[in-house]
Amino acid sequence: MAPRRRTRRRARKRNFVISGIEAGAALSLMQSTGAAQAVQQALKGDIVGGVNTLSSNIQSQKSKIIGTMAAAAGKVLAKSFRVGQIAKLGPVSLKI
Repeated sequence: MAPRRRTRRRARKRNFVISGIEAGAALSLMQSTGAAQAVQQALKGDIVGGVNTLSSNIQSQKSKIIGTMAAAAGKVLAKSFRVGQIAKLGPVSLKI
């Protein structure tokens, strides 16, 4: 009797999907809050200074942060239920 052959399993494609609206909102919020500077201070050992930098930037840019969050929420609610793909480069695709 011949040995049974295993069924071949097809490897699943690995894709990374990045939401354009969420990525844009996140980058804008990071810039508004000065998160990069705060993290840089914290990595140098000045954790209190990093937190103070973050909190002072948030207080001074409060209206800009609220506007960014409202615009992102509005864009998410306004988009249709079908997902549109803007760009794709290898395993990374940008969708709105």
